[in-house]
Amino acid sequence: MSEAPDAAAVHEPEQVTPEGPPDDRLTELDARARERRTAALAQIRTFGDPVLKSRASEVTSFGAELEREAERMVAIMHDAIGVGLAATQLGVMHRLLVFQAGLDATPTAVANPELEWMSAEVATAEEGCLSLPKVAVDVERPLYARIRGVDVRGKPLLVEASGLEARVLQHELDHLDGVLMLDRTTREQRKAALGALREGTTYSPSHDVSDDSVESSD
Repeated sequence: MSEAPDAAAVHEPEQVTPEGPPDDRLTELDARARERRTAALAQIRTFGDPVLKSRASEVTSFGAELEREAERMVAIMHDAIGVGLAATQLGVMHRLLVFQAGLDATPTAVANPELEWMSAEVATAEEGCLSLPKVAVDVERPLYARIRGVDVRGKPLLVEASGLEARVLQHELDHLDGVLMLDRTTREQRKAALGALREGTTYSPSHDVSDDSVESSD
């Protein structure tokens, strides 16, 4: 088993949004980009939908059809200004996720992902989720992780991730297991976030609850 990279080389940001952008990127969207984002978000299952609390099944069929599905997921992720998306968020109940943790990174699809290893070193950061609009909570996660799975053609795939990429992958793996970021935060933040979701308002530990400008999302 390989060792994680030097911890000093990675600095976890104060706020990350594993499936979406920091708020300042949202304010810079032009009208057409906002329309695309609205259309993308309309395809994503949100709080209260039972699929978000259900475990996905293994992918058993690989090839062109799965590749098209992954391409659709990447397109929705991009239009939503996100950095990760799980198939279950679109109501597709099999184990497929896509991610792109950085503008210069290559979009990657992983089928049947497994968390093979994670570091003892952890970091707490603010997370958001496309399926939990206008809500963010603090989540502690390992700073390094190794994910094993296969690509859309069924070929073995190994991802050694750190920092934001490791957080994104763990977030999306949680989705495939029916686990939400609300299940991994403090009781107080979970209660506040649930209240905001039910009322259609905003919650973030680093913002005032009444601040409707917050749109942190996975």
